[in-house]
Amino acid sequence: MSKFGISVALLTPVEETGAIDLAALAAHAMKMMQSGVAGVTLFGTTGEGASMDGASRAAGVKALLEAGIPAEKVTLGICETAAQDAANEIESASRLGITQFLLMPPCYFKNCADDGLFDWHMQLLNATPSSAKIILYHIPQVSGVGLSVPLVGRLAAAAPERVIAIKDSSGSWANAEALLKQGALPVLIGDERLMHRAVPLGASGAICGMANLYPERMIRLFETGEEDKALSDEVTEIVSVPVVPALKAILAERSGEPGWNRLRAPLTPLSATDRAKVLAAVAELA
Repeated sequence: MSKFGISVALLTPVEETGAIDLAALAAHAMKMMQSGVAGVTLFGTTGEGASMDGASRAAGVKALLEAGIPAEKVTLGICETAAQDAANEIESASRLGITQFLLMPPCYFKNCADDGLFDWHMQLLNATPSSAKIILYHIPQVSGVGLSVPLVGRLAAAAPERVIAIKDSSGSWANAEALLKQGALPVLIGDERLMHRAVPLGASGAICGMANLYPERMIRLFETGEEDKALSDEVTEIVSVPVVPALKAILAERSGEPGWNRLRAPLTPLSATDRAKVLAAVAELA
């Protein structure tokens, strides 16, 4: 399996109006790239992608490209319930030069059969340019719709030139291990605490939120396969509260840039209690 490396699941800075702070986004993305990561992922779960409209998405992509980040280093998160809407987003980004997409499955109808999910993905693939490469996204605790291991294998076999990897953010070692042993697609790990177990089995990399804080440590974790216990413990603290507000609070604290505390509706900042708890815990672990 090819190596994907570490892609930073970028946090998205927003202004008081809720608009994306494009200058801050581009600066943060460039800082991440300069740390040595393989790429950046824009508007995934960590980047509040589900609350970003089409115009905001296009503006974010353009900001990164104009800052000098190569299009091939950018993965764009897609979160739509209708296959054609997702295809339209991919088509628009493809015109800007983006070729790699992290695709959330349709997240409204629950208990979907594998046949229905297979059809949804194939409809999307048939409606998008052949240059658009898809990373499947398994995060059932957020989307409410999981991708079974057999379905992943079926999609990989049906579209081997288009479906290039799967990101497993379930946090389940049993699922990650099953995907790695299946070998149908390169596996990208979403839960940093599993990386050291996944690397020896051939994990191809990660798209992860903690890389916003520790890009070099994530690179080292992937390259060595040795657990970073303090980082794992920090992840456990962060996932005990709303994750995106927690990551933004930590970045705001460490960067001295309070604007990172802002989130786009419907997300809201941590409560004062949770913020104090998380900042104290990660300060002790740092």
